[in-house]
Amino acid sequence: MFNNFTKILKMSLLSLFVVVEIFAGGGRRNGTAGAQELLIPVGARGLAFNGAYIAGLEGIEAIYYNPAGVGFSKMGTEAMFSHMTYIADIGVSFAAVTSNFEGFGTLGFSVKTLEFGDIPVTTEESPYGTGSTFSPTFVTLGLTYANSLTDRIRVGVNVNVVTEKIVRTSATGISFDVGVQYNSIAEVEGLKMGVVLKNFGPQMKFDGPDLVRKAIDPNSVRGEQFYMIDAASFELPSQLELGLAYEKRFAQDYKLIFATSFQNNNFANDEYKLAGEFAFQDMFFLRGGYSYAPEASNDEETIFGPTFGAGFNVNAGIDITVDYAYRWARYFDANHMFAFKLGF
Repeated sequence: MFNNFTKILKMSLLSLFVVVEIFAGGGRRNGTAGAQELLIPVGARGLAFNGAYIAGLEGIEAIYYNPAGVGFSKMGTEAMFSHMTYIADIGVSFAAVTSNFEGFGTLGFSVKTLEFGDIPVTTEESPYGTGSTFSPTFVTLGLTYANSLTDRIRVGVNVNVVTEKIVRTSATGISFDVGVQYNSIAEVEGLKMGVVLKNFGPQMKFDGPDLVRKAIDPNSVRGEQFYMIDAASFELPSQLELGLAYEKRFAQDYKLIFATSFQNNNFANDEYKLAGEFAFQDMFFLRGGYSYAPEASNDEETIFGPTFGAGFNVNAGIDITVDYAYRWARYFDANHMFAFKLGF
């Protein structure tokens, strides 16, 4: 068993070195990717960790952070709903359900939507508004599969369908997340490692009747002429994350989790993350996280800052969990997220 684990670990590390060479930091590519909704976190516990706990996050909460963790849950079926007040008065809602099938693994389905509110329609003739409004539609549908290869190794994959629509112009794409979690690294109980590749997929491209324009040629004798704008394709905001975590229980009632991770962003500055959680009787939780981007030339390149959170869990025949997370934001109001989970 240990030899097999060692082989898998070596193969994973070798693959990671290859992927890191492909990524090679954001640099001049910073901010050039599309489908940025893929980067918006969901789940208050994971956000309170600032996304650092990819090595050990388990159950339905792990869908966004590392799908490998979905394969381990104390419950056969879980459901979760979270809502976050994001920047610029944008609301982010997320709902998911997962179920374990013995001998097959765990399947999950999720949906994330962005609420922009009503935006005034402006034109060249009416720059202050025509009196009409519109609201973009950004939806991400996800299908998750996760399973345990051994009692220490878990794997998982997300398949996400991304849809963006602004009035009559839209783009649809598909992205993939692949994650692995290793427990009891080097035979140390509570020491965990996680690896996740996120947001990989083909380029997306906008299309639709609103890209049709009238050609203005005063010398034309052919009457009105129209042409279609050929929108440029854009890449997805792919990421590679490596994480370590250590979990220690004291006197049965108290538990501490320390987590750290490195996030390599193909279209943004790389980040180092550090986070922790204190739990009392597995009922009350306090959390905090911090990230640092050494490549940022100044503080203004970093929009988000420290995260904090708390949670409460009770089992009354049904496992009920309520979590809250806070994330500091520059230029905008802070992000607030509430999450509600049920386990059966």
